[in-house]
Amino acid sequence: MGIAAVSFIAVFLLIASGGLILFYRQAMIQRISAVITPSEKQATFRETMEQAGATLGVMVQQLEHVVPKSQAEISVVQQRLVRAGYRSDSAVHFFYGAKAIIPLILCVLAFITGAGSYSPFFVYLVAVGLGYLLPDFWLGNRIAARQARIRRGLPDVLDLLVICIEAGLSLDQGVARTADELSIAQPAICDELAIVVLEQRAGSPRADAWRHFAERTNVDSVRNLVSVLVQSEKFGTSIAKTLRIHSDTLRTQRRQKVEEQAAKTTVKLVFPLVLFIFPSLFLVTLGPAAITIMESFDKNFTH
Repeated sequence: MGIAAVSFIAVFLLIASGGLILFYRQAMIQRISAVITPSEKQATFRETMEQAGATLGVMVQQLEHVVPKSQAEISVVQQRLVRAGYRSDSAVHFFYGAKAIIPLILCVLAFITGAGSYSPFFVYLVAVGLGYLLPDFWLGNRIAARQARIRRGLPDVLDLLVICIEAGLSLDQGVARTADELSIAQPAICDELAIVVLEQRAGSPRADAWRHFAERTNVDSVRNLVSVLVQSEKFGTSIAKTLRIHSDTLRTQRRQKVEEQAAKTTVKLVFPLVLFIFPSLFLVTLGPAAITIMESFDKNFTH
């Protein structure tokens, strides 16, 4: 009986799957052809979006000339953009264009909403100042987020690098293989490692390429790694053993940092407790008693 039931279910599933393939074959072919060869509407929409993006880029580049800047400031901004992961030449133009266009947008919003009618000088001054500083805040946030990703992914990269070196690869080959294997899981740090590989292939010394890696990321753990690698190459010690020890140290530091943040939660919870939870408890516990007292006072003193 059980064998017959299983056989019936298997035959039913085969017939159902065959029917689905026959009935939905045309739809599947259309979806695949749409992905492989996009239609004219999709191509036109893509071309329109590309033209709009190019036009917007030209407008932003024209507006960036309004912002006063020096060559030293441009160098600092380029370094910050590289740390955030934006290496194209147009990134600087977009950054300064945003510093020019965002204040205008905020002033228009203040005018439309009517907020500027209360105190025009103060409101528009705040709009201009805030709009000028918002790109800097955004860029600092992006830098901090990318540095956090690099910091979290460094132990995993070191583990795979140790495996590659112990398997017989050199340090340069291990770095290239690690950057290729972890490009999806850890894209930020693998992008930087790919640049290290390209610099070494272009003829740059290994120590200089790794120092450039530390300067681009500006992460303490990366700087420590670079100093360890340079010293290991200088004194001829085992790179695999050095990287393994450094990876264990990074994991210990990360665990200690998590424990430190967990210990700080008790102090951080004091402010929400005092400002939000305690008033609610006082209102619930003392509110009925206060109402009863007020009613008794009204009865006693009115009569």
